[in-house]
Amino acid sequence: MDAGSQKRSAPSWQMIHDGILDAVLRQRIEPGAKLVEEEIAQVYGVSRTVVRAALQALARDGLVILQRNKGASIARPTPEEAREIFEARALIEPEIAARAARRMKPSDAAALSASIDAEHHAFHADNPREAVFHSADFHRRIAALAGHAVFAELLNELLSRSSLVISLYWRRPATLCDNEAHLALATALSSGDEAGAARLMREHVEALLADLDLLPRRHSASGLSAALLPAASQSCKDILQATIAEIDDPGE
Repeated sequence: MDAGSQKRSAPSWQMIHDGILDAVLRQRIEPGAKLVEEEIAQVYGVSRTVVRAALQALARDGLVILQRNKGASIARPTPEEAREIFEARALIEPEIAARAARRMKPSDAAALSASIDAEHHAFHADNPREAVFHSADFHRRIAALAGHAVFAELLNELLSRSSLVISLYWRRPATLCDNEAHLALATALSSGDEAGAARLMREHVEALLADLDLLPRRHSASGLSAALLPAASQSCKDILQATIAEIDDPGE
């Protein structure tokens, strides 16, 4: 199935789900923020029924809280939930890293290096939110290399929820994810060092957990519409491109 067919077969609520997820990952929207169905519907030009389906999917992933008579809001992890999220990562990510080291190819090493470079560039461009996004992307890429669909799915959810934790509890917002740790991990993975990659990943995630002060921090973020508009605009571009491709080549 080509990319255009995949977009056309996606659920109608998928672009809203992805847009809110992107806003969470890039920390454009803060934990606890209200998600007003009418406002989201206006941003994406869809019905509230479609918005509600997207919010229900996000709630299943632990990113959105749905409350009767109160509506939807971005989840706000408690200190205990924050600790458990990173403890879960410390359990599964070493195994993911070991599996990835076993399967690494030269092209995979280049992709990891590009992810580290993007994180480094965002940090030095004084864009900490984008640096956090690329830091999580580095971990996602390793999970994809491991070739274990269930592990990858679990880690994707944990990384998304980690973005909320970082917004609330990160003690060292200026340093973000340790770039040196990522470089060491990339080296171990590229050399096929399964035991070394597992050890470095465990130490890295445990260090991240140690840097949580587990006391809420004041955090400012853009309004809901402003947070969602970049992703909504990209979704519209994707749909337009898919439509143009179908018109140009109706035989596909």
